[in-house]
Parts: sequence; C-alpha cells; structure tokens
Amino acid sequence: MTQVHNFVESQNLPTEDLDPASENPSPENASPRREPIKHLLIGSPKTVSSTIHYLQVIGYASIGDWSPLLPTTNPGEVMSILIRQILMP
Repeated sequence: MTQVHNFVESQNLPTEDLDPASENPSPENASPRREPIKHLLIGSPKTVSSTIHYLQVIGYASIGDWSPLLPTTNPGEVMSILIRQILMP
C-alpha cells in the first residue's frame, strides 16, 4: 500500500476538469468547489489493464491517467489508481 500512497502524493491532478468560475467564485457562486475522487482497480493484471482500456474507449479516462500496475499482497493481483477532480455544488 505504500506504493499507492507514494503515487497519490506525487500525482499531478489534471486541470482539464477545472471550471474557470470556481477559480474566482463570485459571491452568488461561492459554494461550488473541486474535490478529489479516487478510483482504485484491483484484480489480475489482465482484468485491470482491460478495464483501463475500456474506460479510455468510452472516453472516461486516458490510459496515461492511471498509475502503473502495482502488486498487492495477494499473489497474481495488481492495483492501479486514478485521481480526478470533480466540481461539487
């Protein structure tokens, strides 16, 4: 799990989801804020890789947005993490 923690700390969060209004909110629009959401895939290397590719095909996340496949404590199991910033009301 240390590898995931280190990855999360070093991850540069994407800016394509930024809403320009959230950078300098006006008084009437002061409540929206960005919050991180973390997606964690855990499974066999083939299943995790296949899911990452599928999420790219449907336009949710690019393959490069995910962490490298990291081994878990279970034999034959890996994990990968994606961190996104979403706009919250």
